[in-house]
Amino acid sequence: MIRFLPKCAAAYAFTLVLCANGAAAQAQPVPPPATKEGDFFIRDFKFRSGETLPALKLHYTTLGTPRRGADGHVNNAVIVMHGTGGDGHQFFRPQFADVLFAPGGLLDPAKMYIILPDGIGHGKSSKPSDGLHARFPKYDYDDMVAAQYALVTQGLGVDHLRLVMGTSMGCMHSFVWGETYPAFMDALMPLACQSVPIAGRNRAWRKMLIDGITSDPAWQGGDYKSQPQQGLRTAADLLLIAGSAPHQQQKDYPTRDAADAYVTEHVEKDLATLDANDLLYQVSASRNYDPSASLGKITAPLMWINSADDFINPPETNIAEAQVKKIKNGRYVLIPISDQTYGHGTHTRAAVWQSYLAELLKESAKK
Repeated sequence: MIRFLPKCAAAYAFTLVLCANGAAAQAQPVPPPATKEGDFFIRDFKFRSGETLPALKLHYTTLGTPRRGADGHVNNAVIVMHGTGGDGHQFFRPQFADVLFAPGGLLDPAKMYIILPDGIGHGKSSKPSDGLHARFPKYDYDDMVAAQYALVTQGLGVDHLRLVMGTSMGCMHSFVWGETYPAFMDALMPLACQSVPIAGRNRAWRKMLIDGITSDPAWQGGDYKSQPQQGLRTAADLLLIAGSAPHQQQKDYPTRDAADAYVTEHVEKDLATLDANDLLYQVSASRNYDPSASLGKITAPLMWINSADDFINPPETNIAEAQVKKIKNGRYVLIPISDQTYGHGTHTRAAVWQSYLAELLKESAKK
C-alpha cells in the first residue's frame, strides 16, 4: 500500500548576465524552474536484512515535467543520486545547477524531468534519528536502490529513465541500477566511485570512523541522550580528509594558521549538524556493495568519470580501467588534476565533465 504526497516547495534562482546595446553587463534574475517536493511512503518495506519498516518515507524534489514519446513511455526523466551524508538539495549548488539546470543546459528542466531523491537514512527520508535510533533497519545500497525504483515507478509514475546519474554513493547506486533494472534506462553516468567492494584505504577510513563513534563511552549502544562528541569529532576529521583536495587546499590555506582555522571551522560546523546514528548507518550501508560480478548485465551506454586527485578512489589502483572492460557499452574517463578539480568533490563540478555528459546523451539518444 503506497501513499504519494506531493507538495510545492521553494526552489532556487539562476542569474544570467545580459548585455544590451554595448552597455555594461547586468545580472538579471531568471524565474526558477517548476519545482516540487514531496514524501512518498512504502508500507511494510522489507530490507535485505529481513527487517521491516511499517512505513518507509522517501523525500524527493522534482524539476520539470514528465513527457511521453510516441511509444507511450516517459522519455525525458533523469534521476540524480547524492553521496553519503548528502541529500537531493545538494544539486542546487551553483557549480552543478548553474551549469546543468540552467536554461539551455544539458539537464534544462524545460526539457528534462529531473528527480532528486533523498536516499534512505538521508535528508528528510526515514532515518535512525527519527526515533528508532540503533533499532532502525540495517539498510544497504540494494535497499536504497529498490526504494528509489519504487519512488520512480509507483510514486511518480515514470516507466523509463532517460538517464541514471549519481555522485559518490550515488555513483555506486548507478551501477546497482544498471544491473538490477538494465532495460529501464537509456544511459548511466556514475561519478566518483569504483565498481568493486569497499576495501583497502576506502574501507580503512570508514572503519576508523565507525570505531570512533562506537568506542565513545557516550555512544551507549546508540541510545545516547546527547551526541557522542568525541566520536563525532573523529568522524568529522576523517570526513575532511576523505573529501580533501590537496591542490585546492594548498592554494586556499597556504599557512599553518590558515590550515588550522579551516580544520576548526569545518569540524565545528559538522559537530553542530551531525547525528551519530545517522552517520554510522550511512557509512555502514556500503558494507556489502559489490557489483563487479554482474557488470556484464549493464546494457545501456555508460560514461564513468573519476578524478585523479580523489582520496577515496585513488587512480593508482587502476581498478576502473580493468572493470570497465566488463561493461559492453562502458567508457571510463579519468579527469586529470587541474585548477578546476576538487578531489572527490569534482563529482559536482559539472563544468569539468559536462562535455562527457553531452557525449553520453548524444550517443544514447533514440534515433
